[in-house]
Amino acid sequence: MLAACEAGTLVSDHAQLPNMNDATYIKLGSAVLQTEASALAALVQRLDGQFAQACREMLACKGRVVVTGVGKSGHVCRKIAATLASVGTPAFFVHAGEASHGDLGMLLPGDTVLAISNSGTTQELLAILPAIKRLGLPLIALTGRPDSKLARMADINLDVSVDDEACSLGLAPTASTTVAMAMGDALAVTLLEARGFGPEDFARAHPGGRLGRRLLLHISDIMHTDTDIPRVSPDTLLREALVEISQKRLGITGVVDSEDRVIGIFTDGDLRRSLDQQVDIHQASMDQLMTPNCVTIQADCLAAEALKLMEERKINALLVVDDEKRLVGALNMHDLLRAGVL
Repeated sequence: MLAACEAGTLVSDHAQLPNMNDATYIKLGSAVLQTEASALAALVQRLDGQFAQACREMLACKGRVVVTGVGKSGHVCRKIAATLASVGTPAFFVHAGEASHGDLGMLLPGDTVLAISNSGTTQELLAILPAIKRLGLPLIALTGRPDSKLARMADINLDVSVDDEACSLGLAPTASTTVAMAMGDALAVTLLEARGFGPEDFARAHPGGRLGRRLLLHISDIMHTDTDIPRVSPDTLLREALVEISQKRLGITGVVDSEDRVIGIFTDGDLRRSLDQQVDIHQASMDQLMTPNCVTIQADCLAAEALKLMEERKINALLVVDDEKRLVGALNMHDLLRAGVL
């Protein structure tokens, strides 16, 4: 029953709704999850040689995997195409309805088509099958009816049927879309393994994500270089070293010999220890106060390695050196934070 609100819009009359308590809501939600879990368990038992053949076909594809469907299946198609593309199988989505009006031009020789329809009778899909066949493209179908026209016309059909939808009306695509989505994930991850697609490959496809930054960003990309590197000689007095630290804003300074090789480091912590020992800040020099044999890292290491080293050694900054221990850069925890490595 509907009631009119002040603005004239019809709204539900909650007084007419069933009186449902928390236990009822939980019971209904659990039933949905149990139905979908049962559908997925049944799907596992149906995987057979057709699945392996589909994987081989997609692995051999020289072009792109074109995923197509309409309605709720279309939404599933979008997700499957995105997952495939992100783990090493070039793929994109084409709406089957739009395909008949020009989007078939996106298909090229060497592509493979993955068509999804629970009924296997979706008119928009059936309408483009002749064109796909004329192009000579392999057709893989995901259908809930192995005897449907789409399943029969496909080179490979994967059975994604379900006994029941999770919807109490048996109408809303629920368990069927879950099973289709899971089959897409199974294809994508199996292909990932077959291609030897590793973390660095994943990072290259996700450069904006945290994993991408951790696996692709090198110390050379974020370190301070040239005149921005804090450096002093061993005979530099403490008061002069403090000026260098203050100007370069990294909380440290490298101590280098005449060949610019690192022989030590002086940090905020070294300063506190020096003051505790009541050293003469006007006379003491770096060779007396520095930490020798300090921790260093090389520029071609990953920024994530610098983070791990800092955490293990409980330090906040690092000097960057080349193979000859010459000072080429410096960075601190703030640089890693700004770069999104933390």
